[in-house]
Amino acid sequence: MAQSQQPLTGKRVACLAADGVEDVEYTQSRAAAEQAGAEVHLISLQSGEIQSMNQDINPANRYRVDRTVNDVDAADYDALLLPGGTVNPDRLRMNAEAMNFVRAFFQQHKPVAAICHGPWSLVETGMVNGRTLTSFPSLRTDIRNAGGNWVDQQVQVDNGLVTSRSPSDLPAFCAKMVEEFAQGEDVRQMATA
Repeated sequence: MAQSQQPLTGKRVACLAADGVEDVEYTQSRAAAEQAGAEVHLISLQSGEIQSMNQDINPANRYRVDRTVNDVDAADYDALLLPGGTVNPDRLRMNAEAMNFVRAFFQQHKPVAAICHGPWSLVETGMVNGRTLTSFPSLRTDIRNAGGNWVDQQVQVDNGLVTSRSPSDLPAFCAKMVEEFAQGEDVRQMATA
């Protein structure tokens, strides 16, 4: 890909995931960011590897963790990627350091992309209040209860926050994620915490 086709050259993206991440949501989103020129780090709760899944129940692949949430600072990254899978975000939202890491991206007005069950981390951190987003349909009530406006569409962008419903939305999600990550802090997200 030529330099002009790599809008994320020089940008660092944190991908926050744990055991149970949906394989295709992790691999395709990460590949889209890397193909656009970004340096992507897999951040997790523990060092070593995480286990990805296919459709939440079938083990897929193992991926090496680059850094743990205890060893990173959102200030070192330009954007945050939150892939889904049911188990992955449920584990993440139980970890205070992981949620502080997510919250910091909003406080620093940096773009965030979350797909499928990934928005559970946004609910946990209070970052959906006053925002319009989408997710896997089962999160609709959680998002509404947290003050968000849930919509049923392929991809939704709200001031630098990119969300999609499921793996079938990955092409649209990845395209908008790269676009918003390329804009960086220009998105001027509204920190609500």
